[in-house]
Amino acid sequence: MTYDLLTALAAFAFVSSITPGPNNLMLMASGANYGVWRTLPHMLGVALGFVFMVVLVGVGLIQIFDAFPVSYTVLKIVSVGYLLYLAWKIATAAAPDAKEPTGTPMTFFQAAAFQWVNPKAWTMALTAISVYAVPSAGFWGIFLVGVVFGAINLPSVGLWAWMGQQLRRVLDDPRKLRVFNITMAVLLVASLWPILWP
Repeated sequence: MTYDLLTALAAFAFVSSITPGPNNLMLMASGANYGVWRTLPHMLGVALGFVFMVVLVGVGLIQIFDAFPVSYTVLKIVSVGYLLYLAWKIATAAAPDAKEPTGTPMTFFQAAAFQWVNPKAWTMALTAISVYAVPSAGFWGIFLVGVVFGAINLPSVGLWAWMGQQLRRVLDDPRKLRVFNITMAVLLVASLWPILWP
Protein backbone atom coordinates (compact mmCIF):
# COMPACT_ATOMS: atom_id res chain seq x y z
CA MET A 1 0.00 0.00 0.00
CA THR A 2 1.41 3.39 -0.98
CA TYR A 3 1.84 6.22 1.51
CA ASP A 4 -0.91 8.26 -0.22
CA LEU A 5 -3.37 5.37 -0.08
CA LEU A 6 -2.51 4.67 3.56
CA THR A 7 -3.03 8.35 4.43
CA ALA A 8 -6.38 8.36 2.63
CA LEU A 9 -7.43 5.18 4.44
CA ALA A 10 -6.43 6.66 7.82
CA ALA A 11 -8.45 9.82 7.06
CA PHE A 12 -11.48 7.75 6.05
CA ALA A 13 -11.12 5.57 9.17
CA PHE A 14 -10.94 8.63 11.40
CA VAL A 15 -13.88 10.49 9.90
CA SER A 16 -16.12 7.42 9.79
CA SER A 17 -15.10 6.33 13.32
CA ILE A 18 -15.43 9.71 15.08
CA THR A 19 -18.75 10.84 13.56
CA PRO A 20 -22.06 10.02 15.28
CA GLY A 21 -23.51 6.62 14.58
CA PRO A 22 -25.07 3.74 16.51
CA ASN A 23 -21.81 2.65 18.17
CA ASN A 24 -20.81 6.14 19.29
CA LEU A 25 -24.24 7.10 20.56
CA MET A 26 -24.51 3.88 22.57
CA LEU A 27 -20.99 4.39 23.95
CA MET A 28 -21.82 7.94 25.00
CA ALA A 29 -24.96 6.72 26.76
CA SER A 30 -22.97 3.92 28.42
CA GLY A 31 -20.27 6.35 29.54
CA ALA A 32 -22.93 8.60 31.07
CA ASN A 33 -24.68 5.72 32.81
CA TYR A 34 -21.77 3.48 33.83
CA GLY A 35 -18.52 5.44 33.36
CA VAL A 36 -15.57 4.74 31.05
CA TRP A 37 -14.09 1.89 33.10
CA ARG A 38 -17.29 -0.22 33.00
CA THR A 39 -17.75 0.73 29.32
CA LEU A 40 -14.23 -0.50 28.37
CA PRO A 41 -15.37 -4.00 27.26
CA HIS A 42 -17.99 -2.33 25.05
CA MET A 43 -15.31 -0.09 23.49
CA LEU A 44 -12.95 -3.03 22.86
CA GLY A 45 -15.80 -5.07 21.40
CA VAL A 46 -16.59 -2.29 18.93
CA ALA A 47 -12.97 -1.80 17.82
CA LEU A 48 -11.88 -5.45 17.61
CA GLY A 49 -15.25 -6.67 16.38
CA PHE A 50 -15.06 -4.20 13.52
CA VAL A 51 -11.53 -5.30 12.58
CA PHE A 52 -12.78 -8.90 12.42
CA MET A 53 -15.75 -7.79 10.34
CA VAL A 54 -13.54 -5.90 7.84
CA VAL A 55 -11.31 -8.93 7.38
CA LEU A 56 -14.25 -11.31 6.82
CA VAL A 57 -15.97 -8.89 4.45
CA GLY A 58 -12.72 -8.56 2.51
CA VAL A 59 -12.08 -12.30 2.41
CA GLY A 60 -15.38 -13.18 0.81
CA LEU A 61 -18.59 -12.13 2.50
CA ILE A 62 -19.06 -9.40 -0.09
CA GLN A 63 -19.36 -12.16 -2.71
CA ILE A 64 -22.43 -13.54 -0.93
CA PHE A 65 -24.16 -10.16 -1.23
CA ASP A 66 -23.31 -10.08 -4.94
CA ALA A 67 -24.63 -13.63 -5.48
CA PHE A 68 -27.73 -13.21 -3.28
CA PRO A 69 -28.79 -9.53 -3.21
CA VAL A 70 -31.81 -10.38 -1.04
CA SER A 71 -29.42 -11.28 1.80
CA TYR A 72 -28.45 -7.62 2.07
CA THR A 73 -32.12 -6.61 2.37
CA VAL A 74 -32.68 -9.23 5.08
CA LEU A 75 -29.61 -7.96 6.94
CA LYS A 76 -30.95 -4.40 6.74
CA ILE A 77 -34.33 -5.41 8.21
CA VAL A 78 -32.71 -7.35 11.06
CA SER A 79 -30.33 -4.44 11.71
CA VAL A 80 -33.13 -1.88 11.94
CA GLY A 81 -35.14 -4.10 14.29
CA TYR A 82 -32.16 -4.65 16.57
CA LEU A 83 -31.27 -0.95 16.64
CA LEU A 84 -34.85 -0.10 17.63
CA TYR A 85 -34.58 -2.64 20.46
CA LEU A 86 -31.29 -1.07 21.62
CA ALA A 87 -32.84 2.41 21.46
CA TRP A 88 -35.61 1.18 23.76
CA LYS A 89 -33.02 -0.26 26.20
CA ILE A 90 -31.14 3.06 26.25
CA ALA A 91 -34.33 5.07 26.76
CA THR A 92 -35.31 2.89 29.73
CA ALA A 93 -31.82 2.51 31.26
CA ALA A 94 -32.79 4.32 34.49
CA ALA A 95 -36.05 4.74 36.29
CA PRO A 96 -37.12 8.39 36.76
CA ASP A 97 -36.47 8.25 40.52
CA ALA A 98 -33.54 5.79 40.53
CA LYS A 99 -30.18 6.76 42.00
CA GLU A 100 -28.29 4.05 40.10
CA PRO A 101 -28.83 3.02 36.48
CA THR A 102 -30.59 -0.26 35.92
CA GLY A 103 -29.16 -2.88 33.62
CA THR A 104 -25.55 -3.48 32.71
CA PRO A 105 -23.21 -2.09 30.06
CA MET A 106 -22.83 -4.00 26.81
CA THR A 107 -20.22 -6.77 27.06
CA PHE A 108 -17.24 -7.29 24.74
CA PHE A 109 -18.96 -10.09 22.82
CA GLN A 110 -22.28 -8.25 22.57
CA ALA A 111 -20.50 -5.19 21.15
CA ALA A 112 -18.45 -7.31 18.73
CA ALA A 113 -21.58 -9.14 17.55
CA PHE A 114 -23.43 -5.83 17.22
CA GLN A 115 -21.10 -4.84 14.38
CA TRP A 116 -22.84 -7.42 12.19
CA VAL A 117 -26.21 -5.68 12.53
CA ASN A 118 -24.89 -2.12 12.56
CA PRO A 119 -25.73 -0.49 9.21
CA LYS A 120 -22.98 2.13 9.59
CA ALA A 121 -20.39 -0.60 10.27
CA TRP A 122 -21.45 -2.43 7.10
CA THR A 123 -21.15 0.74 5.05
CA MET A 124 -17.71 1.46 6.52
CA ALA A 125 -16.47 -2.10 5.99
CA LEU A 126 -17.73 -2.39 2.41
CA THR A 127 -16.28 1.01 1.50
CA ALA A 128 -12.94 0.31 3.17
CA ILE A 129 -12.48 -2.99 1.34
CA SER A 130 -13.73 -1.87 -2.06
CA VAL A 131 -11.81 1.43 -2.08
CA TYR A 132 -8.67 0.95 0.02
CA ALA A 133 -7.71 -2.75 -0.07
CA VAL A 134 -5.04 -3.38 -2.70
CA PRO A 135 -6.15 -6.49 -4.65
CA SER A 136 -2.59 -7.55 -5.45
CA ALA A 137 -1.74 -7.65 -1.73
CA GLY A 138 -4.28 -10.43 -1.10
CA PHE A 139 -5.14 -11.25 2.50
CA TRP A 140 -2.42 -8.98 3.93
CA GLY A 141 -3.86 -5.95 2.14
CA ILE A 142 -7.26 -6.72 3.68
CA PHE A 143 -5.67 -7.30 7.08
CA LEU A 144 -3.83 -3.96 6.86
CA VAL A 145 -7.12 -2.16 6.24
CA GLY A 146 -8.55 -3.83 9.35
CA VAL A 147 -5.51 -2.96 11.49
CA VAL A 148 -5.59 0.71 10.44
CA PHE A 149 -9.28 0.86 11.32
CA GLY A 150 -8.71 -0.81 14.69
CA ALA A 151 -5.87 1.57 15.59
CA ILE A 152 -7.98 4.63 14.78
CA ASN A 153 -11.37 3.32 15.87
CA LEU A 154 -10.51 2.49 19.50
CA PRO A 155 -9.43 6.00 20.55
CA SER A 156 -12.34 7.48 18.55
CA VAL A 157 -15.00 5.40 20.30
CA GLY A 158 -13.18 5.91 23.61
CA LEU A 159 -13.64 9.64 23.20
CA TRP A 160 -17.41 9.18 22.96
CA ALA A 161 -17.50 7.09 26.14
CA TRP A 162 -15.34 9.70 27.91
CA MET A 163 -17.67 12.51 26.79
CA GLY A 164 -20.58 10.53 28.17
CA GLN A 165 -18.78 10.13 31.49
CA GLN A 166 -18.13 13.89 31.64
CA LEU A 167 -21.86 14.43 31.25
CA ARG A 168 -22.47 12.47 34.46
CA ARG A 169 -21.73 15.65 36.44
CA VAL A 170 -24.58 17.38 34.66
CA LEU A 171 -26.81 14.32 34.81
CA ASP A 172 -26.70 13.77 38.58
CA ASP A 173 -30.46 14.30 38.80
CA PRO A 174 -32.32 11.11 37.74
CA ARG A 175 -34.77 13.19 35.70
CA LYS A 176 -31.94 14.78 33.72
CA LEU A 177 -30.42 11.34 33.15
CA ARG A 178 -33.77 10.05 31.90
CA VAL A 179 -34.05 12.98 29.45
CA PHE A 180 -30.48 12.31 28.27
CA ASN A 181 -31.17 8.59 27.76
CA ILE A 182 -34.35 9.29 25.83
CA THR A 183 -32.50 11.87 23.69
CA MET A 184 -29.74 9.33 22.96
CA ALA A 185 -32.37 6.74 22.03
CA VAL A 186 -34.08 9.19 19.64
CA LEU A 187 -30.72 10.08 18.06
CA LEU A 188 -29.95 6.37 17.65
CA VAL A 189 -33.22 5.89 15.80
CA ALA A 190 -32.50 9.04 13.74
CA SER A 191 -29.14 7.55 12.73
CA LEU A 192 -31.13 5.00 10.70
CA TRP A 193 -32.36 7.73 8.32
CA PRO A 194 -29.49 7.46 5.78
CA ILE A 195 -29.80 3.68 5.73
CA LEU A 196 -33.56 3.58 5.27
CA TRP A 197 -33.74 6.50 2.83
CA PRO A 198 -30.34 6.76 1.07
